[in-house]
Amino acid sequence: MKFGPNIALLAFGIINAVRGDAVPWERIDKDNALLLILDLQVGLFQTARDWDPTLYKQNIMAHAELGKVFDLPVIMTTSADNGPNGPLPKEMLEMYPNAPLIRRQGEVSAWDNADFRAAVEATGKKQIIVAGITTDVCTTFLALALRSEGYSVFANVEGSGTYTQLVRDTANSRMQQAGVQLVSLFSIVCDLMRDWRATPGAKEVIPYLDTYLPVYGMLARHHAAAVDNGTIIPGEIELITSANGTIVV
Repeated sequence: MKFGPNIALLAFGIINAVRGDAVPWERIDKDNALLLILDLQVGLFQTARDWDPTLYKQNIMAHAELGKVFDLPVIMTTSADNGPNGPLPKEMLEMYPNAPLIRRQGEVSAWDNADFRAAVEATGKKQIIVAGITTDVCTTFLALALRSEGYSVFANVEGSGTYTQLVRDTANSRMQQAGVQLVSLFSIVCDLMRDWRATPGAKEVIPYLDTYLPVYGMLARHHAAAVDNGTIIPGEIELITSANGTIVV
């Protein structure tokens, strides 16, 4: 069966509309952002099997500390923390002794808890940064509920965990289709900072990255050591020297 040019163009437009982003590109504004620490509990931690556990511990602590680095309002919530799910790690609780801690005793989705909803609404923030355990239930249910209420949601894909990679990928796909923006830790950091010369900027962010993103911390350490050492070994100068003998920087 052959289609005329108009039908072909219409089909092309529909396909591209479906493939297009569910929401337009939006930057995270630290003055309009709220950080949620969602069910990152010590008992639930063992269910996050899509990550190496050593790395994942770093990931959830890095997520939590975003609030300190960028002075974001923080809301913490737990699910049945007096049972097998356990409490939040003490380090998180010690970071934010005065932040709201909503201890849900039955609601699976945090948005179904009236106290949690009230705490979120009281901040007046419209951009929500979230990570939780598990990705497919805790993070996804809340993210979808927030989207339905008109919030912009940025799901930290490194801070959420679940049983398998398949379950994680399915959950991320479901969120993405609803307009949830799936973002890495470094993406969140750079969007909140915007400029290394800002405050918070390099002075505050590089020590944080040295702790939680060692590849960038080592990059900074290497640069500092090279500047302090001030020497170039044979073979290196040629790597940055042009044919006319000038150094290319």
